[in-house]
Parts: sequence; structure tokens; C-alpha cells
Amino acid sequence: MTTRLREKPADPPRTCPTGADLVVGVIISLLLVQGVAAAPVASLAVAAGDSSPVAKAQANYTCDGLDDQAEIQAALAALPDGGTVALSEGTFNCSGSIAPAAGTTLMGQGPEKTSLEFSRNGMLNVSEEHVTLDGFRIAGSGYVNASTNTTLDLGRWLGVLTVYASHVMIHNVTGTADASIQAVFLLLHNPNVYAPVLEDVEFVNCRAVDTGTYGFLHNAWGLENTTIRDIRYENCAAINCGRNGTFNPWVTGFDFAELNDIEGLRVTDCLAEGSLESGFHFEWNPAKRDCVFINCTGRDNGQKPCPEDYLLGDPDFFGSGFYLPGGQVSLVNCRAEGNGAFGFFVVNPDGMLLYNCTESGTGRDSAIAKPISYCVLQSLPVSRNPSIVMDHCRSIDSNGWGLFVCGVNNAVIRDFTMANPAGIDGIGAILGCPSSELPVNSTIDAGVSNSTIDLAASGDRPQTLVYIVNNRNVTYSGRIVSDAARPVVVEWTLAGGADLTDLEVLPAGSTA
Repeated sequence: MTTRLREKPADPPRTCPTGADLVVGVIISLLLVQGVAAAPVASLAVAAGDSSPVAKAQANYTCDGLDDQAEIQAALAALPDGGTVALSEGTFNCSGSIAPAAGTTLMGQGPEKTSLEFSRNGMLNVSEEHVTLDGFRIAGSGYVNASTNTTLDLGRWLGVLTVYASHVMIHNVTGTADASIQAVFLLLHNPNVYAPVLEDVEFVNCRAVDTGTYGFLHNAWGLENTTIRDIRYENCAAINCGRNGTFNPWVTGFDFAELNDIEGLRVTDCLAEGSLESGFHFEWNPAKRDCVFINCTGRDNGQKPCPEDYLLGDPDFFGSGFYLPGGQVSLVNCRAEGNGAFGFFVVNPDGMLLYNCTESGTGRDSAIAKPISYCVLQSLPVSRNPSIVMDHCRSIDSNGWGLFVCGVNNAVIRDFTMANPAGIDGIGAILGCPSSELPVNSTIDAGVSNSTIDLAASGDRPQTLVYIVNNRNVTYSGRIVSDAARPVVVEWTLAGGADLTDLEVLPAGSTA
């Protein structure tokens, strides 16, 4: 509603009030005062037990440090539609759950000043629409199965903050949890709580830090409305998720598709660092449509040791900055730095784009069997042509293969730069693959087919800088600059083979 200021009209001539006029005036004044007092308030203040005397004096509700969720919930219940509960500085000890009503706002003084500490299975549950959470810290620990007093049932997925409903904004919230719960921030479509599609949820300036579990997780139950859509992350971070104690062996920083399909995902200026497994992650089976990452960084992820019997593409081990199995996913200006096994791991791309992405230092631990900067695998036929476009991407100082493209059909790789890879088994990059390197359960026979690859490669550490093998109808262009013993090796080409007409091979230091 817009209020406009109007010019005040000229005052009428004043007359002296009669006694009756005075009585009526007093009655009207009393009615107005009562009306104001009866009008619902738009904001209520709740003070923590350890807040300042001033905060307590100004509060509508004052907590005593025990069961503080009761006062917070009472304030939320007393709000009109669209009202705000303002939490003071201090710590709120919550031994039960908090559930904001539709249209309400729960606001603290900032994550470094206001903290909600959940125990005894307490959580912050958003099961109504148009809720806003802003400016506080959440922490959860000691969750148990209430019926057996043991650890949580793995068949249930719960978060310290669980979003069930649509049209929710979560701003400036930092969270952590021990390894007794599935996630810090959870988006869960549960038809028993909220039957419509879960959509339009926004995270801005949110962080999951030093957790024993997933930082940000999406999931879904049931058979209907399992697509979570139009989710936005801006300037969010998942740091050290599962690095010190883990809920399960597959903890990631961001998991956008566990059992749910995902559509209309936007992730901008976000960081995933130090995760047990992947930094940014999708599971294999869910559909991924219109998912875009811009200016995101996956750093130092894959803290879990690589198994000795690891097979390339084995879904039991991720270890990636970006783990992207299938779907329509675009990465623009993204970076993978110092991740354990893979910088960018792509499987069955079906309309995928990597533009201006950079990898450096993949395979920081020499014990990793096969660290790969850009690993692009196709084990099943896909419908999109091109299946993947990699444009203006770079691999710098990889501790393994700078680029591995295996089983891929209809790929377009333009202006790819690879500098100084250490290589694996004397090879710096593999374009194509023998049958022994095809991913798990592959139905693809060729290493690379019907594709164009343009690259600039340099480095002398491996004996062979670029190994082209098992190609069908692949056109190469660009420049290889190296004093390696065999800068380029081509083996086992199929019908149409590999066209190297426009690929230059020059010694290091050459200016030609």
C-alpha cells in the first residue's frame, strides 16, 4: 500500500465546545485508544536469557535459557499475517522445535550475535508458505530415534533447518550440526507435510560450517511432485562438511538432487570447500533440468581416502569439486581447486555446458589412483546434440590427467587449455579410451565419436602429453607445444578415425 501526503485543507472557524461535545469527544478518544490497543502488532521482540538488561526491558517475551523455543513459538503464534519476531543478541537454548506460521519472519541480529542451539531433537521447521528467516546461527546435536533412543533412522531425512513449503527466503543464516542428523539445511518434499510442488526457495549469504553431515541437501518422498524447482543460492558456502566425523560415508557440501528431480536451479558466487566427498553434487538417477552455476568454486573436496579397488565412474566414490552425472547443467566461470580425485566429473552429459571454467591442482594426494581434472564419461546413449560443450576451459598443474574424455558422442570442445599435467602412467591427457577404461556398466564402444576438439596443450612431465585412442569421426585442431618424448600418440582409430589436419605439434619454446 502506498501512502501519499496531501496538502492539509484550511481549518474551519473554531467554536467553543459545549459540555455535550466534551463528553462525546472523551468517548471518541477512549474508543480510539482502545482501538489502537486492540490492533494486532506487526513485530514482537524476544530476548535471550543471556541478553542485555536493555534488550530484556524492551522485549515482549524473555527467555530463561531453558526450553527457549516456547517463548519464540508463542511470539510467532501471536503475530498477525506478515509479522516479525525479532530475536535479541544472545543464545536461545531450544530443546524442542520451532515452526513459523505462514507469512511470518524470524529475524536475529546476525549469525555472530544471535544463536539458536537445538538439542533433544529440536529443529527449525518451515512447513508453511511465505516464511522469511534472517540473521542468526543454528546448531544441532545429539539427535536420536525417539522411540528407541538410538541414532536417527536412516530412512528419515531431517535437517536442523528443514524447508517443506514453497516461497521461502533464508538470508544470513549460518549453521552447523554433529553427525547425528542428515543435514544442516534440508529442502524436503514430504507429501504428508506439504503436498504441492516444493518451489521458489532462496538462500542468500548462508553457510554450513564444520559439520558432521551434509551442508545443503535436497530430497523428496512419495511418488508425486518430487521435482524441486526454482531454487536459488547466492553467496552461500559449505565448508568442512563431514571432514571431522560423518553422518554417512557420502557427505557432500551441496547435494541438489538426492531422490528428487531438480529444475530451475541457480547457484551463484557459492563455495564448497573441504567436503568429505563432492563439493557440488547431484546423484545419478534424478533428472536435472535448467541448472546453472555461475562463479562457483569447489576447493579441497574429496577428503575421503580413495579405495584401492576403485574403478573409474564407480558411484561409491565421488571426490570432486563438481560432480555432475547427467542432465542439463551449465557451469559458467566456475573453478575447481585442489580436489582429491576430480575437478569436474561429468557422466552422461545430455545438453551440458562448461564455459570459462578453470581447474588447478587436482589430485593433491598422490595416493589417489587416478586424479583427473576434467573427467567426461558417457556410459549410455544420450539424446542431445551436442551432448556437451566445453568452451574456453583450462586445466593447470593437474596431478593426473588434465583431460579424460571417454565414451562420449557429439561433444564440442573449443579453446581448451591444458598446462603442465603430471599425467598418469606417462600420459597427460586421454581423448578416447580403450575398453578397460570405459565407465562402470558402459554400453558405449568407442572412446570418442562424432566430435570436434580444439585444444592448446603444453608440458613435459609425462612421456606422452596427449593420447588419442579409439576415435570415430573426430576432428582435432589447435596446438601442442612440448618436448615430451612423444607429444601426441594416436592409436586404434575406428571408421572415420581422427582427423589431425589442423592440429600443430611444436617443440617447447617454439614461436612458430
